[in-house]
Amino acid sequence: MEKRLLNSPQQTDENNDSVIAEMFLNHALIEFRREVLRKEIDLSLQERNKETFLKLSEELKKIS
Repeated sequence: MEKRLLNSPQQTDENNDSVIAEMFLNHALIEFRREVLRKEIDLSLQERNKETFLKLSEELKKIS
């Protein structure tokens, strides 16, 4: 059974669901961006493009 204090702010289940959904979406977006960066890094290696490789690698480090 949940205990609630009188006169204390209460978060609703809807607010909790929104926070969880936002966290899930943010995580999914970051994972998607990591995958895109990895593919772009692989391509830059195949093309022997050092400048692009370094730039993308730095971006990947920042979000990892």
